[in-house]
Amino acid sequence: MSVIYLLLTISIVVALVFFAAFIISVRSGQYDDSYTPSVRMLFEDEVVKNTTIKPDTKIKKSIQLNKKQNL
Repeated sequence: MSVIYLLLTISIVVALVFFAAFIISVRSGQYDDSYTPSVRMLFEDEVVKNTTIKPDTKIKKSIQLNKKQNL
């Protein structure tokens, strides 16, 4: 039973050490991205098309096309 207490204590100490290392690295700017903002202007923007056509308009256009084809 004393081995469980020993292992539990060691695992908590190791977890606290890793947590402290993570906090120190975040505060020192280890995970800051300094590369992406400098090349962001080189990326192409996505073109957004405005394709809001009313359903009635689609039906009317298809009817007109069918009439033209039948002539």
